[in-house]
Amino acid sequence: MTLEQLATGQCARIAQVEGDEPLRTRMFALGLRNGREVAVIRRARLGGPLQIRVGSTDLIVRRREARMITLIEPAA
Repeated sequence: MTLEQLATGQCARIAQVEGDEPLRTRMFALGLRNGREVAVIRRARLGGPLQIRVGSTDLIVRRREARMITLIEPAA
């Protein structure tokens, strides 16, 4: 499951951040690291970006970048 597939309001843990080195470095600098809990707060319409929460920080992430973040399935 990727961050893009996570439903609004659900939380999950990051398993892996994929992509080229500049993208991974930027994601790590924003706090998107393996093992961190992430939640989708809101989705923009028409394929726009996602508002996510990592710890106490809210971020806006493009959907194409959200597809590169693999998650551990959320608990039922």
